[in-house]
Amino acid sequence: MRYFAQPGHVLHDMLVKKEISATELTKDVLARIEEVEGTIGAYLTLTKETALKEAAAVDEKIARGERTTFLEGLPGAIKDNICTCGVRTTCASKILEHFVPPYDATVMKKIKAVSPVLLGKTNLDEFAMGGSTENSAYHVTRNPWNTDCVPGGSSGGSAAAVAAGMAIWALGSDTGGSIRQPASFCGVVGLKPTYGRVSRYGLVAYASSLDQIGPLARDVTDAANLLNIISGHDEMDATSSAAKVPDFTAALREDVKGMKIGLPKEYFTEGMDPEVEKAVREAIETYRSLGAEIIEISLPHTSYAISTYYLIAPAEAATNLQRYDGVSYGERVDGSDLVEMMTNTRTEKFGEEVKRRIMIGNYALSAGYYDAYYLKALKVRTLIQQDYTAAFENVDVIMCPTAPTPAYPIGSMISDPLQMYLQDICTVPLNLAGLPGISIPCGTSSKGMPIGLQIIGKALDEETILRAAYTYEQSQDYHKELAPLGGTN
Repeated sequence: MRYFAQPGHVLHDMLVKKEISATELTKDVLARIEEVEGTIGAYLTLTKETALKEAAAVDEKIARGERTTFLEGLPGAIKDNICTCGVRTTCASKILEHFVPPYDATVMKKIKAVSPVLLGKTNLDEFAMGGSTENSAYHVTRNPWNTDCVPGGSSGGSAAAVAAGMAIWALGSDTGGSIRQPASFCGVVGLKPTYGRVSRYGLVAYASSLDQIGPLARDVTDAANLLNIISGHDEMDATSSAAKVPDFTAALREDVKGMKIGLPKEYFTEGMDPEVEKAVREAIETYRSLGAEIIEISLPHTSYAISTYYLIAPAEAATNLQRYDGVSYGERVDGSDLVEMMTNTRTEKFGEEVKRRIMIGNYALSAGYYDAYYLKALKVRTLIQQDYTAAFENVDVIMCPTAPTPAYPIGSMISDPLQMYLQDICTVPLNLAGLPGISIPCGTSSKGMPIGLQIIGKALDEETILRAAYTYEQSQDYHKELAPLGGTN
């Protein structure tokens, strides 16, 4: 049996029944990493010795007859922009190449409290700025379904690791679709919680009003279990929600009868891949056959979402990245004086996409342009939020494609940033509105590449999108497929 191909909840049951040990499971996943990591490149740092020690500790606990909760002994991976005490955290940037955090992010404290096996840190677009994981300063991550294609981004390493069986679960971060889009491209489940549902303390900031940590997993059940663990109020994060955290697994029941599903006409835009639209519309028809009511809705300010996002996010990024100057934080490149040293440091250690967004952000915030660009973007953001508020007066969830196309070939968009930014059309509005969203597999293209269905919910209503996702998932087999690791190379 290929243990690495199984979802976490199945493996958890096997551990409890002593059909497998945590050490056996960990060795199986590590063997899988050794087998395919050279092809995929999902990881930046591997912690094999620590992982085996953690697995052995769980086996000892089970041998003592102690109760085992979900995630104990299950090997997983962490996106490399989440601080891990004693383990290098680079954000896939040369400026943090040797940074080893002296503390854990709040999500890491919550994760470690339930004794998982931590395999290492996954690759991403530098500082989470990108949608393909081609912007990493270290290497490109490849899509396990076709190694000539991108895995999506910025959490491409996490998605690829889960899809290829190199991790049973993973954590990512989502600022404009960085969990959901790679989940769609890699044929796994990716969930962006409501802004504030999960603490951002210890997540290296890209855009503070948009960032959110969330799970990537093989199926909806695992995503719900992970969300149970990482959610909750945190005094270290002023934007953390104080709302009570429900048991998200209680929402996992096959029942969408009477559920009102909104279909926004603006999300089925010109330029969308016909195969994506076909797969998503077929999924919607499945919901109709299961008893849901389909209602066409309008989110009229959707066309402004990309422009709004790419003013607000770079503005916040430019502010957050000021600290990396070779003095306060980050690697240093010497110069004849302080200004030259800072200039050399940032020129040499930041990648092209990070520099581009810093320049856009500083321009939008500069005197004479602040009102025309940044302030106007904040006003449009409010209009986008109001669109969703009005829509949710009539529907329970909103459904649409996660991305307008399946995964595309490596190198095909990297030289055209505007074209790549447009890939975010279906995902960025949720971040602007702070709403929860989940991407689940709903089909494959004629070239065998996964297609994702995005389900959007009301603020702090992850339960409803999980119920909708679970109901559809149980009627399909997409979540049971392991990526074939194909390609023409």
